[in-house]
Amino acid sequence: MSSTLFRGADLIESGDLVIYHGSKPDYHGLYIALPCPCRYCYIADVRGTPDARYALVDPWGEHPRGLVHVRRQSITRSVANS
Repeated sequence: MSSTLFRGADLIESGDLVIYHGSKPDYHGLYIALPCPCRYCYIADVRGTPDARYALVDPWGEHPRGLVHVRRQSITRSVANS
């Protein structure tokens, strides 16, 4: 699948820079999105659940643990990816 299709549909790929704006205000900001590594999210993904979950990695190390189980609705792909 071409990257133009992902960009046009505003889909998030592994390694994309995203903006977190979810329910934890202390964590709002820029992160790198990766597939959530926990087994529950993996099983949900394999079953085809439409609610994909992500793990967010802080590229600057301000939040070393990052975030896991983040819903798609809580993140927006950064315009810096374009």
